[in-house]
Formats: sequence, C-alpha cells, structure tokens
Amino acid sequence: MARMLTVAMLAMIAAPGLFAGQTPEEKGLGIVKEADRRYSGYGDSTSNLRMILRNRQGQVSERELRIHTLEMPNDGDRSLSVFDSPADVKGTVLLTHTHKHQPDDQWLYLPALERVKRIAAQNKSGSFMGSEFSYEDIATQTIEKYSYKWLRDETCQEQECHVIERRPLDKQNSGYTRQIIWMDKEHLRTFQVEYYDRKDTLLKTLTFQDYRKYLDRFWRPHDMNMVNHQTGKSSQLLWSDYAFHSGLNLNDFNQHSLTRIR
Repeated sequence: MARMLTVAMLAMIAAPGLFAGQTPEEKGLGIVKEADRRYSGYGDSTSNLRMILRNRQGQVSERELRIHTLEMPNDGDRSLSVFDSPADVKGTVLLTHTHKHQPDDQWLYLPALERVKRIAAQNKSGSFMGSEFSYEDIATQTIEKYSYKWLRDETCQEQECHVIERRPLDKQNSGYTRQIIWMDKEHLRTFQVEYYDRKDTLLKTLTFQDYRKYLDRFWRPHDMNMVNHQTGKSSQLLWSDYAFHSGLNLNDFNQHSLTRIR
C-alpha cells in the first residue's frame, strides 16, 4: 500500500523547457518517467496506518494497520498490509505483488476462515476491507499500465501544479476510465487525484496533505482522504512511524507465510 500511495504521488519536473516541443502525450509520459526515476531507491519501508471510515450520515469506524513495502527494481513493488484492530478484522493480511507487464497478484488472508483468498483481476475494483479504496488503488500504479497526457498547469492547494490525465490500459479489469492528477512542480508531490468510473462520471477524489521528507529525499503524505461522490462515504488514512532500510527481504512477502504473520 505504501508504495501504491507513493506512486499515486507521481509528480512533475519543474525544469523549464525540459519537455518543449513534445506532444501532450509525450510530455505526460516523459514527466512521469522522470518523476518515477527520482523516487526510486528507497529500498524498503515500514509504517503504521490509522484508517477512518465515515458513512453518509457521518458515523465513524476505525482500523489500525501495519504496512511493509519492498522495492523491486525490475518489477512492481511488494507490500503487506496487516490489520491490528478492531477485533473482527485483526490478523487479516493483504499481500500484493505488483507487476509492470502483467496483472498484479494479490492474496488476502482471512483469520476467521483460516485460509488465503486470491483476489481475481476482475474483482480488483471492489472495496478494500469496506473502505473507499479499491484493491486496484492499493496496488502500485506502475507506469507501464497506463497511458498519459499532460493537460495544463494550474494552482492546487496554493501550489503551482501540472495536471496529467492517466488512463488504464487494462480497460476490462480496471474500475476507471481515467484519473486526473495534480502534482506540484517544486517538490514532486501529488496533491489531488480524481477517479472517473466506467461511465466516465466522477466517482472519487483523493487529497494528500501534511507532507514530510524522509532521508532528505522521499516525501510522504501523513493525511490522505478519499471521498466517494456517489455514495457520500469517505476513508481517511493517517500515516505515522515511517522507517526505511529495515532489512525486509523477499521472504517477508511470501504468500505461503501469510498465515504466520503476527
């Protein structure tokens, strides 16, 4: 999830004239590639996450998770989301292996059933554990799975931003026709993403706030809020306790070990 949310933070390069003379499609793709290059190299990370779910009437429920992420230089990243509370979801684990050129692999361990469930590609637009985030949102949005188009420059959250349209290439299994992303020029941070459903109607908006820099290089938002405009529900993610270079390895992201994770 953390890497998914980092890639959801794809941003623009502010150097004037860097993409002059390109088509909007070439400019959008070029900027995203350069941003991804600059964000690579964190290795692995751990963090804690508080998830706050609100329904249309304003009723609130909360969940607490631990997030582990491993960077895979030649493929998409791997991530673990481990639920610690409340009691009815404690011990639930989502394992994601993101890939650049093939469908992602996702497995969900359900302690109440004592079994591992594979998330099929056609089900990845479904809600992740009752939140407004889908399984598709949780996985890393690798560059290779989208087409891009630079649209314009404008102000967003008092920052000068580039606006890019991103369209999934897997139209059959994606829940979206397109996404619009606002990214600030100076620090390469995403401030807002709009998600459009299969009817090309605005479905959700995700906003990013409270950015902090780690290792003098990697920006992370500590407050993310996904609002579903069609249901009136929202899901807020409050991040804390980021740590990097924790010594995670491939064995920590093995589907066969899901039942032993505590």
